[in-house]
Amino acid sequence: MRSPREQYRDIFVSDLGKMIYALDRNREREAAQEQKSEAHGENNKKPEAHEENNKIASKRSVLTESANRNSLLTKDRLTEHNRSTNQNHETLSRSRARRDSTSAQFRPVHSELPYKTEYKVGWICALPFEAAAAEAMLDSRHPDLPFDPYDSTLYTLGCVGPHNVVVACLPRSRPGLSAASAVARGMLEKFRGIRFGFMVGIGGGVPSDRDDIRLGDVVVSQPNLEHGGVVQYDFGKAEEGGKFRRTGHLNNPPTFLLSVLNRVQINHERGRRTYPIHMARYDEEDMEEYLCPQSERDVLFHENYLHPAGMLDCTSCDLNQIIKRPERNTKTTTVKIHYGTIASGNQVIKDAQTRDRIVKDLGGQVLCFEMEAAGLMNDFPCLVVRGISDYCDSHKNDGWQRYAAATAAAYTRELLLLIPPEDVVK
Repeated sequence: MRSPREQYRDIFVSDLGKMIYALDRNREREAAQEQKSEAHGENNKKPEAHEENNKIASKRSVLTESANRNSLLTKDRLTEHNRSTNQNHETLSRSRARRDSTSAQFRPVHSELPYKTEYKVGWICALPFEAAAAEAMLDSRHPDLPFDPYDSTLYTLGCVGPHNVVVACLPRSRPGLSAASAVARGMLEKFRGIRFGFMVGIGGGVPSDRDDIRLGDVVVSQPNLEHGGVVQYDFGKAEEGGKFRRTGHLNNPPTFLLSVLNRVQINHERGRRTYPIHMARYDEEDMEEYLCPQSERDVLFHENYLHPAGMLDCTSCDLNQIIKRPERNTKTTTVKIHYGTIASGNQVIKDAQTRDRIVKDLGGQVLCFEMEAAGLMNDFPCLVVRGISDYCDSHKNDGWQRYAAATAAAYTRELLLLIPPEDVVK
């Protein structure tokens, strides 16, 4: 079916052709009459016929010029009409978007932007130095996103091997389950292509005869017994007799990530560890605070011995209260990776007796404590990776925090490099 514009053009051309045809016919008839007059000797009428022909030619030229001018004007009007129509459509679309945004009480995510959908891995940290350790693991860094007044989180974009990664840090001085959950939701809303993630940072270790956990070791969430890798220890009901019964359930990590954990453990059993190579990045970038502390000792005190009040370090602590532990074989590795249950809650544990009581209530096989993972597991499919910076006792200090963040980030990079890109797309 022909458009109105094409139909209008055909009508205009048809009328113009008829007019020109009529003029030509008149000219032919007058020419024939002139020849007939000459044959009869009527030469006195020739100047008049010649003048009339000139008038007809002039009139035809004027009509042709007018028709061309009208055609150009009509084309310009059609072009302007189309431009105006497109602008009206754009204005209407923006108006509808603002209306939908107001009614839904959230800013619509422009998921069609290709650079956002290409990011498949989310990496969340709770503290700035944890995010700095994560950024050091990126092979390249991508340009930052423009400022977004609807999302206060600042994202670091880059890649680790074949994977495009989004790194986000929790708001300053706002650790905890709710803050972690809010950042994860915002990340998934803005980057619709994310398939899985990691919660990476520091945690408080739970040393035991079964698990020889040291400062700088790494703990990875993995289902164990009745727990799915992470358990929220402070969510439940207070019952009669001072008893506390935990309720709720947290999801397991994605199955394919658990398969990657198996691959890593097999590699480590065969002596194929790559995270020490990744740790060398901190030395190359002059991040000395993220290397193993030389002035801080890794000491573990008995659970009933409290740190002297007002003292910043353990120089005044009773050395007789230190638990003697065998030296590690540094020929294999100085960092050990532990897999099992991570306890998560909204409080910082700085008392060894409280630590041991919670661990006993949870079945006695908790490896570390932290404050964010429980807010992620049900909505953000991820693994939790924690570097041990203290023992959740009163002797807790900050001397090992950056090194613990670095070991956790280096292990996470090793995991990522073992994940085929095809699994991420799925």
